[in-house]
Amino acid sequence: MYFAALLARTEDGWEASDTELDDVETLSDLADLAREASPDDDTVLVLIEQEDAWFGVVRVDGEDDPRIYVSDAAAAQRSAYGELLLTDELLGREPGADDVDDLDSLDLDGTEDGESESDEDDEEGAADAVPHSPVGDSQILDDLGISEKELRALDADDALSSIAEALGASEVLETVR
Repeated sequence: MYFAALLARTEDGWEASDTELDDVETLSDLADLAREASPDDDTVLVLIEQEDAWFGVVRVDGEDDPRIYVSDAAAAQRSAYGELLLTDELLGREPGADDVDDLDSLDLDGTEDGESESDEDDEEGAADAVPHSPVGDSQILDDLGISEKELRALDADDALSSIAEALGASEVLETVR
């Protein structure tokens, strides 16, 4: 189960809205959804948590590229919503690097249909490729009163509430929870 909300900064404070991510397929779609929540190009935060295992913050300031923070990349990778946030750039990978192996890298050892002895090792290596640690812009909320150290110290089970409280938006977030 996941929870996602938009917090849009306005002249009167923060406004929260519950959001469904079922129709969001890319980070660009998510950024567009956030921009729609603020007609004045103010800051919009997309807060996402998945089963108290990880949380993510996407910050959209006007037409700037979205900034992303994910508390646990490996946990987020196991989620469709987490995969949305875990871009190649965020993970420090070459874009499209995991798409299709080129012929030069194939191990043609005579085994049938991928029955290689190293299949288990390959699967473990793929899981290790994404760190069990935070990734992204850990200074994403610095100017809003949440330091990098404070953000990294948040537990996934109460992170969104803690962020909203620090922003003075806990009441509006709770109305959409």
